[in-house]
Amino acid sequence: MYIGRIVSVALTADGRLCASYRVSSRSFPNRTAVVKPDKVSIIPKPGFETDVQKNPYIAYNCARIVCGGKVAVVTNGSQTDSIAEKIAMGMAPRDALALSSLILDFEKDDFNTPRVSAVADVRDGSGWLAIVRHDGLEVRKMPLALGKFFYVATYEENTVSDRFGGDYDASSADSACDFILGKGVFAQREKPVTAVAAIASDGGFELAAKDASI
Repeated sequence: MYIGRIVSVALTADGRLCASYRVSSRSFPNRTAVVKPDKVSIIPKPGFETDVQKNPYIAYNCARIVCGGKVAVVTNGSQTDSIAEKIAMGMAPRDALALSSLILDFEKDDFNTPRVSAVADVRDGSGWLAIVRHDGLEVRKMPLALGKFFYVATYEENTVSDRFGGDYDASSADSACDFILGKGVFAQREKPVTAVAAIASDGGFELAAKDASI
C-alpha cells in the first residue's frame, strides 16, 4: 500500500524520545537527505536538480533541533522551519504545530498533499503528531509508552490515531531510519526513498539519514 510521506514519534525501550520521517514517492524518487548540525534537508540527487522546477515542494528542511537540543521537529515540508522557529521563541508545540499548519495549509500540488509534522520534546517527554488536509486539521499529543510508536502519513493513513502505531525496537538514530524504511508495518508501505531520524541522547538529539535500498 502506498501512503506517501510519513512522520513518526516513538519512545524507545530504554526511554528515549525519537522523531522520524520517511520520504516515499512515486513521482520524484531521486532524492536524498543531507545531515548538517541541528538540521536535515531533503534535496534532489546529483543530476536531478531541475526536478525542483517541476515541483517546488520536493526540497526542504525536514528536521530541525531547537531549544538547546531539547526539541526535535520533523515534517514533510517547509513547515519544519516555521514550527521550529516558533517553538524556539517560546511557543508551545501544540500551538506551533496548529498555527504553522493553518498558515501554510496543505500543499497546492496535483494531489492536495497534506502537511504532516511531528515534535519530540524532552523537556516534558511529549511526542506530538499533526496533519493538515484539504478537509481538516489535527494536532495531538500521543500517548507514548516504552517501546511504542505512532505515525501519520499523507495518504490513506492520514488521520492522527492510536490505530496507526505499534511496537518499536529501534535504539539509535540509524536503526530508527531502518525501522521507518522497512520494518514492522512499514515493510508493507510502498515506494520508500529516504529516511531521517532524531533520537534523544545525553548531548541533545542525535541525527541520522539513510537512503532506501533500491
